[in-house]
Amino acid sequence: MSTAPPEGTVPPERHGRTGGRDRTGGHDSTDLRHPALPTHPVHPAHPAHPTHPAHPGHPHQGRPDAQPDSYESATRFHEEWARLLRAGHGAAIHPGILRRLVSRTAGLLHRAQLEQPFRPDLAAEAGALLVDAQFTDPAVLASAVELLQTQPLDGRAPALCGAFAAGWAAALRERTLREQEAIRLAADTARQEMEKALRASEARFRALFESAAIGIGLGDVDGNILAVNRALQELFGARPEDLQGRRVGDLVHPEDTPGVWEAYEELISGKRDYFQFDKPYYRHDGEVVWTHLTVSLIRDDDGKPVYQVAMLEDITDRYRLQERLRHQATHDPLTGLPNRVAFFERLEKLFEEPEPGARFGLCYVDLDGFKVVNDSLGHDTGDQLLAAVAGRLEAALTPLGHLVARLGGDEFVVLLENCRGEQEAVAAAKTVLAALAKPVLIGDHRLAVGASVGVLERQVATTTPGAAVRAADLTLYRAKEAGRGRWTLFDPTENARAVSRYTVSVRMPVALDRGEFFIDYQPLCSLADGSLAAVEALVRWRHPELGVLGPEEFIGIAEETGLIMPLGRWVLEQACTQAAAWVREFGDAAPQLNVNLAVRQARSPGLVGDLERILRSTGLSPHKLQLEITESTVVGPEDEALKSLHAVVDMGVSLAVDDFGTGWSNLAYLRDLPVSGLKIAGSFVGDLHDPGKDTHLGWRIISGLVSLAHSLGLTVTAEGVENGADADRLRLMGCDWAQGWHFGRPARPADIARRIAESNLPPRP
Repeated sequence: MSTAPPEGTVPPERHGRTGGRDRTGGHDSTDLRHPALPTHPVHPAHPAHPTHPAHPGHPHQGRPDAQPDSYESATRFHEEWARLLRAGHGAAIHPGILRRLVSRTAGLLHRAQLEQPFRPDLAAEAGALLVDAQFTDPAVLASAVELLQTQPLDGRAPALCGAFAAGWAAALRERTLREQEAIRLAADTARQEMEKALRASEARFRALFESAAIGIGLGDVDGNILAVNRALQELFGARPEDLQGRRVGDLVHPEDTPGVWEAYEELISGKRDYFQFDKPYYRHDGEVVWTHLTVSLIRDDDGKPVYQVAMLEDITDRYRLQERLRHQATHDPLTGLPNRVAFFERLEKLFEEPEPGARFGLCYVDLDGFKVVNDSLGHDTGDQLLAAVAGRLEAALTPLGHLVARLGGDEFVVLLENCRGEQEAVAAAKTVLAALAKPVLIGDHRLAVGASVGVLERQVATTTPGAAVRAADLTLYRAKEAGRGRWTLFDPTENARAVSRYTVSVRMPVALDRGEFFIDYQPLCSLADGSLAAVEALVRWRHPELGVLGPEEFIGIAEETGLIMPLGRWVLEQACTQAAAWVREFGDAAPQLNVNLAVRQARSPGLVGDLERILRSTGLSPHKLQLEITESTVVGPEDEALKSLHAVVDMGVSLAVDDFGTGWSNLAYLRDLPVSGLKIAGSFVGDLHDPGKDTHLGWRIISGLVSLAHSLGLTVTAEGVENGADADRLRLMGCDWAQGWHFGRPARPADIARRIAESNLPPRP
C-alpha cells in the first residue's frame, strides 16, 4: 500500500527528482514565494495526513535538532545561489525563468540539508535541473560545490556535494547521449535522403538522356565519346558501338562554321563553359546532317574540367529551307545567275580587308538590240534569249574563276577577283563577245545577239564598290556610243567628264542648299613616332541617286562652272569650325587642319577677306590651318595669285604643294612659292607595287624628292602609304609625315575625336 508523500515535499520523478509540469517553473508543492523554506514543514516521525495537517509557523520543524537561525541561513544561501546562477549562464536568460529556477533548486538543496533521513535524490534533482536549464559549464559545478561546502551542513557536506555533482553529471551525460543520438539520427536521415535524391536524380537523367528528342552525347576532356542516346544514334544513322570510343576530332566537316574548333579547344581546356554553333556532320551512310550544336563543360568539385556534354538538334530541313530562300533572294529566277544583291555582297567583301596592292576588274555587259527582240517577238522570246545568253556567259567565264551576275533587264556583269591587270580584264571582255558571237536558236528563230562591254580594272584601295560600278556603267555607254559590239576600257578622264555631264552640272546648284555635302577627315601622321599631326578635310557629296561621290567625281566640273567658289567657302567654314572645336576640347593635342584650295579660289581677290572672316568667326588660330594648293595654281613669278598667297602666309596660315610631281614641277617656281610643305603624289608610292614598273627607280625618285624638299626647308608628306614596310622605308629616307590607308582612312569627326583622345591617354605603367 503506497503512502502519499509528506506535505511540503515533491514526489520523485526519476532518480528521486520531483514531479510537476517542468523543472524550471511549473506547478510544484514547494511554495516559490518563499526563497528556501517549505511552506508546511512536518516532523518526519508524523507523516502528513489529510485529516491532520501540519501546523504552519514552525520553521524548526523538519529535523529534531533544528536551530533557530536556519531561516536566516537559508535566506543567505538563496541570495548567494541566485548570484551564482546569474553569473554562470553563458547566454541571456529571462529573469522570471531564472527566478523560478533559483527558488526551486535552492528549495531542493535546503530540503536535502534538513530532512531525515538524508535524501541524496533531492540534491541530485537540483543538479539535473541546472543541466536542463543549460548550466553545463564545469565552472558552474565547481562554484556550486564550493558554495555548498560553506553551508552549516552538520557533516552532510560531502554527501550533499557528491549527490549534487552526481545528479549534474548524470543529467549532462544523459543529455549528451540524447544529443549524440539525435545527431546520428539526423545524419542517417540526411544520408538516406541524399541517396534517395541521388537515385532519383540519376533516374531522371537516365530517363531524360534516353528519351530526349535531341541527340545527347557524353565525352571526356580528352575527346573520347563515352555514351550516346537513342536520338543521337538515329541522327547519325549509327549503332552505339559505331560512336562510342570514337574521338570528337573525327567529326570534322569541310563546311564547319569558322571558329567552332577553336571554341571546342577553349572549352575542354576550361577557358569557357559552353558554346553554340550550327554544324554539319557526316551520317554513317555518307549523307550530311545539319545540327544546332550546344556543348557544355562539366567540372568536378575543384573546378577541374571532367566531362563534356554535347546536345545536337537536327536542323537539316530548316537549313535547306534557309538555303533555298537565300538562293532565291540572291539569284535571278529567270537565268539562275547571282542577282544584284549577291553581286554587291561579293564586291563589297573585296573591299572589307583588301591586301596591299590588291586589284579587281569589272566587265559591264549590255545586249545590243535586245529591245527590238522584245518588241517584235514578245517577252517570252526575250526571256528565253536572256536565259540562253546567261548560260553561254556562265559556261565561258565561270571556269576561269570569274563571277557572272545579272543586274536586271539585259544587263550582266562579270567580276574578276584578284585581277592581275588590265590585260586579264580585257581578255574577259573578249571572252564575253566571243561567247555571244554565234546566233541563238529560240524556237524557229535564229537570233543574232551582240553586246557592248565596259571594262574597269582598278586597285581596290583607290575606289569604292559604288564608284566602281558607276564607272564601269559609264564606260559601257562609251562603248555603245562608239558603235556597239565592242569593249571599251575605263578612262578616268572620260569617266569624270561623264559624271560631270550627267549628274554634277544638273544637281550641284541646289545640292549645297539642301545639305547634301559633308566632310570627312583623313589623318596625316608623323613618321618619327606615328602620332597624329594633321587631318585633311575631304568633301563628299551624298547624291540622292548616285550615292556618296568622292571629290574626284565633281570638283573638276565645279571648277569649270564656277560652283567651286561657294563650295570652297562652305568647306573652309565647316572644317575650321570643326578644328576650332577640337582645339577647345583637346588644346595643343588637336591636329593641324589641311584644306585643299582650288585654283579658282587661289586666284580670287576675296580669298584673304574670306579667310579673315572665317578664322574670326570660328575662333581658329591661323597657325592651326594649312591650305594645300596644286602646282598649277601659279604659272609664273608675275602671277597675280602669288600676291594673294603671300598675304595668306602673312596672316599666319601655312601653305603646302599638293600632289607634287603630277603637274609642271617647275623647281624655280617652287622656290618662289611661299610654301612650307610639300606632298608627294600618291601615284609615286602606288607605282612601287606595280609589277610593270621599276621599283628601284621609283624609290630613287622619292628619295630625290625628299632631299629636294628638305634643301628648300619644306616639310615632306608622302601620300598613298598603304603598308608598314613602305612607311618604314620612307621614315629612313627622312620623310616627315605620311598619309594613306595604313595610317587611317577618311573618317567622321567623332572618329577623329576618339583618336585624339586615345593618343592623349597616359602610358600604362
